[in-house]
Amino acid sequence: MKNIKIGYFIIGSAIICGAILIGCSVVLKDSGCCPQIQNILVIGFIAHLLFVWGPIISKLKKEKSEIK
Repeated sequence: MKNIKIGYFIIGSAIICGAILIGCSVVLKDSGCCPQIQNILVIGFIAHLLFVWGPIISKLKKEKSEIK
């Protein structure tokens, strides 16, 4: 049951992150400020990986070690 909840969280996280990246690229494709915004998106994506995926991975590793 716990893995199902984590699975929904992972899928939701990926959908939100992808929607933000696609939305920003569509809005900014004809503007001249794409390189500046690209840096902000990359920093946001890295922060997303650290603060969302980091705890998920540590939780999964902890559960895996408890099963053994």
